[in-house]
Amino acid sequence: MDIKSLALFVHLANSLHFSKTAQAKHVSPSTLSRAIQRIENELGVSLLNRDNRSVVLTEAGLIFKQYALLQLEQWALLKRAVKQSKSELEGVINLYCSVTAAYSHFPPILDRFRLLYPKVEIKLITGDSAVAVDQVLQDQVDFAITAYPEPFPTRLHFIPLAEIPLSIIAPTITCSASQQIKQADIDWKNIPFILPEHGAVRRRFDNWYRLFKIGKPVIYAQVAGHEALISMVALGCGVGIVPDVVIENSPVRDRVQRLPISMPLPSFELGICCYKARAKEPLISAFIGCVEGDIIS
Repeated sequence: MDIKSLALFVHLANSLHFSKTAQAKHVSPSTLSRAIQRIENELGVSLLNRDNRSVVLTEAGLIFKQYALLQLEQWALLKRAVKQSKSELEGVINLYCSVTAAYSHFPPILDRFRLLYPKVEIKLITGDSAVAVDQVLQDQVDFAITAYPEPFPTRLHFIPLAEIPLSIIAPTITCSASQQIKQADIDWKNIPFILPEHGAVRRRFDNWYRLFKIGKPVIYAQVAGHEALISMVALGCGVGIVPDVVIENSPVRDRVQRLPISMPLPSFELGICCYKARAKEPLISAFIGCVEGDIIS
């Protein structure tokens, strides 16, 4: 039972999906399956109940997951101990954020970190901010910029960066949507909306729209990523909801307009999250220090 097999099991125990774990850990599904079977054979018990549709941890699987997490933590501590003789911090930090956050909030943090720890490699992944927390929980990355998760996973450490307002936006070009929003009283029931598929912004929109008590919104499209959403609004496809920071940093910001609304949308808290249990690891601790230092300064 090696460290790699333990890491595969822990990821699978979190994802409960063989294909996702195989892809994330860069192994074939058959290799993953054999690794899990070897562990089960050594223990003499089944750790997973699985069929073609689902994977569920058995009682033994839940117990073994805690053991595996402890072993991986001890392994990380051991690797840290044998590297303590080195004068400079080295290694790799994996980060996840939206395209907007990559140039609105990350640059000063990364500039500070690279200045202090030039031998640490930074690997940045950009994508839909709505899945940022999952990237951390599934061990895909070390840190992610995200809206404060609701509900907040107790396993995570969250460092607030900024309060982000939201706006309802419409196209400025002449189109059906821009004509509809010119009415004195906007007929929200018939406005075509472009919305995030899920996440903090979508939840705030859903709660805001319910206040009108006019049924369900007309949804033109649901997209992943606020950058794609604002582009669709700019093209005249409909009306959307986006964080103000996305509007301010968008190359099409002159092609959209913020709509005045009688019921304000609640803002959200943007921050950086990581596993709480890893906060004392040298690389993690160093990066947290740079984030907090940037906030203070």
